[in-house]
Amino acid sequence: MNFKCSNKLIRIGLLFFCLSGSAAQLIAVDDNVLDPRDLIRAAMEHWRGVTSYSDMTMTVHRSDWERTLSIQAWTQGDKVSLVRVTGPKRDAGNSTLIRDRNMWTYSPKVNRIIKVPSSMMKQSWMGSDFSNRDISKSTDIIDQYDHRLIHTEQKEGHRYYTIESIPHEDAAVVWGKEVVVIRDDFVMMRQEFWDQDDVLVKEMRTLEVMVMDGRTIARRMRMSKADAPGEWTEMLVDNIDFDVALSDSLFTLSNLRNPRP
Repeated sequence: MNFKCSNKLIRIGLLFFCLSGSAAQLIAVDDNVLDPRDLIRAAMEHWRGVTSYSDMTMTVHRSDWERTLSIQAWTQGDKVSLVRVTGPKRDAGNSTLIRDRNMWTYSPKVNRIIKVPSSMMKQSWMGSDFSNRDISKSTDIIDQYDHRLIHTEQKEGHRYYTIESIPHEDAAVVWGKEVVVIRDDFVMMRQEFWDQDDVLVKEMRTLEVMVMDGRTIARRMRMSKADAPGEWTEMLVDNIDFDVALSDSLFTLSNLRNPRP
């Protein structure tokens, strides 16, 4: 556990607590001085850790069908990640690599690596309600948005912070605004995506929270569209390990096509 906390907060004399590893060290109990940008950054770093490896199950639900995929995912920092489908057999091997603002996908059926243009980042990933941008867990919201704390509430033994994030006028983003709800243990409980006309398009909700590898995380998350409430995609974390040793060769185009054991 890292007990090296902000001197600024010590001088102010506020009560606060720290996260271990690379996650942000600043969350104050006084809502008047809480920086919502720092809170969003802390939540994103808390989810990813310095590095991470996870096994997940993704379920895509529609009114007349449902499909389930098994997924492996590796992350390194906040700009590098690899996601690989391992089942069912017909989908196994489909993979996505993200490095900085670049994304590539690989399909074993056509044996091709395709670079995903920015114009396609809003498109569905593997037929789910998650977009390519969602899978990349883009950190654009941190630096390309202005943030405002609009509501706090105490429930179920936790403090919940609701933050409205408006993109800068010159930001290359697709949303008119995002609204996030973050719990005081850095778990992102809800994320809303609004269009330029201030209409809610979709939202992601955390349905289950669990301590995994010593860290409280969102174990089960559901993404759904506002105009199709009966349709959704759930991501379930079956296993996750934080701060694991990962080779740089893992996050390469060569490994995207030919996975090394």
